Amino acid sequence: MVVVITAILTCVALPSLRRLLARHEVRTAQTSLIASLQQARALAAQTGRRTVACPTRDGMRCSDEASWDGGWLVGFRGDQANQLDGPPQYSRVDTARQLTIQSNTGRHYVQFQSSGFAGGSNLTVLICRRSDPSHVVSVKVSQAGRVRGGDATADEAAQCAGTG
Repeated sequence: MVVVITAILTCVALPSLRRLLARHEVRTAQTSLIASLQQARALAAQTGRRTVACPTRDGMRCSDEASWDGGWLVGFRGDQANQLDGPPQYSRVDTARQLTIQSNTGRHYVQFQSSGFAGGSNLTVLICRRSDPSHVVSVKVSQAGRVRGGDATADEAAQCAGTG
């Protein structure tokens, strides 16, 4: 009887646990990206050099695409546009394969000046699960260099669902 009750309770609790774990995975990726962007901004201010945060596929070079699924790099900006000068100061590679991490089409990377300003247009990165795009979060970088995260709007959620 105890085994039957335990099995029933497990069957009832398992879907909720899966949703909780999926939500945690999305929030963890959001927190990691926010920390990386804040680190890039701080590095620029501390060293007086321009820094770049960009998506990567190989863990060594910035990729010129909107997808951040493969990870991202933080480092000093090189002479070549959108590339690092030397090895990255920080990298996160091979993120969770179940996630879609997508920046807006107008901007694929962010460059911080020594003043902390990001310049250019605002950057929005959306994060959702490929198998369940019902929980979507965003990371936004303003022209002033402010980095913030939050839940995505309905339009952003639809956009992330469409890329998954």
